[in-house]
Amino acid sequence: MLTLSNKVAIPDNEIELTAIRAAGKGGQNVNKVSSAIHLRFDIQASSLPDAYKARLMALSDSRISKEGVVVIKAQNYRTQELNREDALERLQALIKAAMVEQKKRTPTKPTKASQRRRVDAKKRKSQTKALRGKVAP
Repeated sequence: MLTLSNKVAIPDNEIELTAIRAAGKGGQNVNKVSSAIHLRFDIQASSLPDAYKARLMALSDSRISKEGVVVIKAQNYRTQELNREDALERLQALIKAAMVEQKKRTPTKPTKASQRRRVDAKKRKSQTKALRGKVAP
């Protein structure tokens, strides 16, 4: 059971964990031991609330396919147990990050005084540049 909040949790039967061989360095042992974990989680078929599903599907994350399947490959550690924990933590972090609501930006307006200062500075700069012209004979 993967707990996301006090009320929301994902049952273990909805998360598919498969042991695969890790890529990269490791010598002869890497060819014999399946220590990496391949996690698959179907968003649409899950028991998550609709708000969670909608937010996850709206994410533009490379780990989420168009069909709504989250695929995470964990191979940072040498043991299968640590990689399994890492994959589950990454899934939990992804779902929690999707549920964080962005703070609404309140548009601001420049003050009258700042607008006046800006225009005055532009006028001064314009005057300076106008005086740089050639002098009439």
